[in-house]
Amino acid sequence: MSNIASEQNWRWWPLLPLYPYGRKRTIFCELVPDQVWSFEQLQGIYYVAVPVRLLVVRVQKGLMIINPLPPTKELLRNIEILQKKIGPVKTIVLPTASGLEHKIGLPALARAFPDSKIWVCPGQWSFPFQLPFDWLGIPSKRTNILLADGFPHSDYCDWLSLGPIDIGLGRFQEISCFHKPSKSLIVTDALVGIEETPPALFNLDPTPLLFHSREKGSEDLIDTPIARRKGWLRLVLFASYLRPEKLEIPKIKEIFRNSFKKNLRNKRSHFGIYPFSWQKGWELSAKKIAGEKSPLIQIAPVIERLVFPRAKKTFVIWLNKVESLKGISFLISAHYCGKVRFTKKEVKDLKLKIENKTWASTGGDLGFLGWLDQKLLKIGVVPIDPLEKFSD
Repeated sequence: MSNIASEQNWRWWPLLPLYPYGRKRTIFCELVPDQVWSFEQLQGIYYVAVPVRLLVVRVQKGLMIINPLPPTKELLRNIEILQKKIGPVKTIVLPTASGLEHKIGLPALARAFPDSKIWVCPGQWSFPFQLPFDWLGIPSKRTNILLADGFPHSDYCDWLSLGPIDIGLGRFQEISCFHKPSKSLIVTDALVGIEETPPALFNLDPTPLLFHSREKGSEDLIDTPIARRKGWLRLVLFASYLRPEKLEIPKIKEIFRNSFKKNLRNKRSHFGIYPFSWQKGWELSAKKIAGEKSPLIQIAPVIERLVFPRAKKTFVIWLNKVESLKGISFLISAHYCGKVRFTKKEVKDLKLKIENKTWASTGGDLGFLGWLDQKLLKIGVVPIDPLEKFSD
């Protein structure tokens, strides 16, 4: 294994076996000068991979980490650069109750920074058994609960709770951070900004884009700007809707007829196995959620349809709190685009868009998510009233 590959190694990947599995390449960049830094990795299933982001923000005489990710040697080396310049990592925050992609890296990150204090969102849950923090690798003696134990760095940050929402197996809740020095609202899943240009992270390995840019499995993976953009938009549709309206699954015979062709008999091409058939008009679906000239700010369709289908009021109440934040200028999400312009004007525009749309629709691209939600509702996995449990 090369030095670079060893620095990107994540040996705990079997606990959450998502692509790219044991090798977590990381891009490190500054989002707000001298205030906010981003560490991006890829995550996904069957090459349906999108960026996920750990954020480091400046606080008094040190640093705070929000949205943990697997702390590879590469990631830790870049955090060390910030520590030498600004000060030690004082705080690690897990601001979500349900984000497995952030929970999985917290124990190792806590060990990497043994002098830091840990803050977690209320209602942490594990499946299939509810386990204590220490059994999950989270050091209970230096772990605090957001809301119940207060908030870290309240002189630098305002904290806003979205939820809790009962989602059956546990709760959805997210504690967003408004970092006042950078005027940035830092979220996990609450909002995303999506644009049609592929993220820079794919420059390290564009394979997922090229894989999904094809029409059938017998085609080679050819790297062109057009192929990258086409593949990215399809990945966005996959991640947003799970099964978009214009996607069909070919018959088994057709899938294997196009498989195992020359030049495709390798792991990178999945041996030509490509169980997707994109129908005419899929580009129009992509244009609805991916901005052409600037990122389109939105609640991710999968979150709207599976988490908030019967809790629109809760989301709007949270947006009202966001609108009241003094000086808000940017949105920084853990997914898709990093820093996006988000002033009170953009907040008002988003609220108006939500008020005028059909919330949690069951048609078009949302058809599969709507069917899944109703199925889970019918068999009792999710409640009819997701707020009743927390009404007290």
